[in-house]
Amino acid sequence: MRSDTTDRRISDDEMKRHALHVVDNIPAMVAYWDENEECVFVNGAYHEWFGKTRDELIGSRLQQLLGPLYEMNLPYIRAAYRGEVQVFERDIPTPGGAVRSSIATYTPDLAGDSVRGIIVHVADVTPLKVLERELRAAKAKAERLATHDFLTGLPNRALLMDRIDHAIAVARRKNEAVAILSIDLDDFKRINDTYGHVEGDRVLVEIAARLRSAVRESDTLARLGGDEFLALSVEITSHELIVRVVERLLQAVRQPIEFEGESYAPAISIGIALYPQNGMDAAELIDNSDRALYVAKKQGKNRHAFSDRPASGSVA
Repeated sequence: MRSDTTDRRISDDEMKRHALHVVDNIPAMVAYWDENEECVFVNGAYHEWFGKTRDELIGSRLQQLLGPLYEMNLPYIRAAYRGEVQVFERDIPTPGGAVRSSIATYTPDLAGDSVRGIIVHVADVTPLKVLERELRAAKAKAERLATHDFLTGLPNRALLMDRIDHAIAVARRKNEAVAILSIDLDDFKRINDTYGHVEGDRVLVEIAARLRSAVRESDTLARLGGDEFLALSVEITSHELIVRVVERLLQAVRQPIEFEGESYAPAISIGIALYPQNGMDAAELIDNSDRALYVAKKQGKNRHAFSDRPASGSVA
């Protein structure tokens, strides 16, 4: 018959085996490093992360395991051996060439006022980091869709209105002019009717790119919908300057676009309204540039016209 002591010893051994089994199957690295930074214990996750077995690691130094990561982790290691709990993030390369995002915790093993070792816990947070990046990308995409045209990537009406308001405020302080250019692609309906909307979208994307390349960096080109574009041109100091902007836009779109062996020569019409002559706010300027656009379209293709309507409240 076994004694109570024997039964207790067997129970303790079984408990240790179960504990080791549990720790080895935790999807995080767990280890103990003594006061000399020598390994006393590591769990099975170290083999997956670093490609080294427990027998290979026990008795080795922390610097041997971490390699280049050691210098990066050294401030946290030193603080832990001073008795301070450390929690930090670190990317760890794996033997297979992948990179794991981790959160490491260094917990001092205190004996009175002295530190006799540190307990290391390193959790894999790669899935959370991937999800975080995906959420950030989705948020950025949603924010961009709220302010940009989905087809061409140009600013939409909402963003444009904000920029016009800002441009007018700056122009008022500097006593400069601001130009609003309503731009319409001539005869675009025929493209959709003849070649279909897929090819029509291809034309719009190409025209948007050409127009964008023609405006100055300080200006804004927006798509309002369909084949309607609008440009905001700032710091207009002379009539000649806005004429040069218009000429660049007209020239930019003239290169033919090929359709199934046929050639389409795009053309645009432009209506221009100026702050403060033709309007004191965004809505009035856009309205008067649209009216000027109608005048330009009646003159033929690749034409432009300036608004002759005075701003509301001004003396004609």
